[in-house]
Amino acid sequence: MSEQSYDVVVIGSGPGGEGAAMQCAKGGKRVAVIEAYDKIGGGCTHWGTIPSKALRFSIYSVMEAMNNPIVREMGIHLNPTFAQLRASSRSIISKQVSMRQTFYERNNVPVFHGHAKFIDANTIEVDADTRLRGDYVVIATGSRPFRPAGVDFNHPRVFDSDTILDLAFKPQSITIYGAGVIGCEYASMFRNLGIKVNLVNTRAKLLEFLDDEIIDALSYQMRDSGVILRHNEICSKIEPKDDGVILSLESGKQVKTDALLWANGRSGNIEGLNLEVVGIQANSRGVISVDDNFRTACPNVYAVGDVIGHPSLASAAYMQGRGAAQHIQGTAVNVKLTDIPAGIYTSPEISSIGKTERELTEAKIPYEVGHSQFKSLARAQITGRAIGMLKLLFHRQTLEILGVHCFGANASEIVHIGQAIMKQPAPHNTLEYFVNTTFNYPTMAEAYRVAALNGYNRLF
Repeated sequence: MSEQSYDVVVIGSGPGGEGAAMQCAKGGKRVAVIEAYDKIGGGCTHWGTIPSKALRFSIYSVMEAMNNPIVREMGIHLNPTFAQLRASSRSIISKQVSMRQTFYERNNVPVFHGHAKFIDANTIEVDADTRLRGDYVVIATGSRPFRPAGVDFNHPRVFDSDTILDLAFKPQSITIYGAGVIGCEYASMFRNLGIKVNLVNTRAKLLEFLDDEIIDALSYQMRDSGVILRHNEICSKIEPKDDGVILSLESGKQVKTDALLWANGRSGNIEGLNLEVVGIQANSRGVISVDDNFRTACPNVYAVGDVIGHPSLASAAYMQGRGAAQHIQGTAVNVKLTDIPAGIYTSPEISSIGKTERELTEAKIPYEVGHSQFKSLARAQITGRAIGMLKLLFHRQTLEILGVHCFGANASEIVHIGQAIMKQPAPHNTLEYFVNTTFNYPTMAEAYRVAALNGYNRLF
């Protein structure tokens, strides 16, 4: 058995692993990466963010074409299969893998393919023939859909968020159990395809971490599109049949649809790592606890990304990986959850950063609100994407921007303008920037000026 030594061994090549590996390599560390899959990129590239967002874009493009009056007048009817809609994602995944492969090659970071197993705190077994030694280890193994006992995921009509991408037929109806980010995103996608959707939520509201006004807007748009929302419901039994799936709820309700997507939670990928040998314990969902520097209970072992739980975002994982690498290199870690925007790809999109009204009220912080309705913006009227709004929360006395919340087309892009100003040192992080800045016209960015003036006028 061969044994090779490195300064840092990273387990996983998703966003968290890539962030850690590249940051350490750029800092002069000798780095090796272990990847269980035969291609790099992790779940983000192969089963999660990239394929699902590519599918969303394909669906949106078909919708745009179907709603085009010229296409309708020509009598053209589009009815693509799920496989056809997914076709574009394969080339995107291939491009992502090739691009990321060059990152490792340029930085002289070897990638070992195999299933990592701790032998001790500094030794990782890749396979029967290879062991790697590292002064430091970063666990970035990601997560997978949680699969409870009693649900037959081998049945051709029962899916999770990984297997739904291989849907071989177009159902007339679907039940989605779990109304978190993944559940809401897929509910929007399926409804946009004209499929009847039941979205079953175990909580009282959709996406309770969002601002209440954004939650209300999302709920209204989903209901308006035809999605049936069922809140405060708990699954008691799932019965797959030849012609559909029956979901029985503890409330006594039964919902039968052509297919069922289980989207209720995720589990960290910790199987086979042999964590107990280094004194690391994960919870029942495979989540590893870390400190503010991303260190685990074993001082030289770090963990980042989905395997440490919330917020379980690709963007957050990459920054956490860089944060762990910074600590390994002896520099200050500068990764805070409050600095990470949420991006939710429903129809329309949602994105936010900073405090919600609920949080500011509970903290007794005197704030005011500035709104910009997209229907009033010339750019939104021109593009026909008038549903949505931008909402600014700011301190009444200092005018400091405390929260930015956007609901509408391109929300995940628009939010970054507000993010950039929020992160400026005082007094450059205030409402006055948007009041006094000239924005191109017509643009969606103009929403910031409109919202700022709307909020400013509330002060007098």
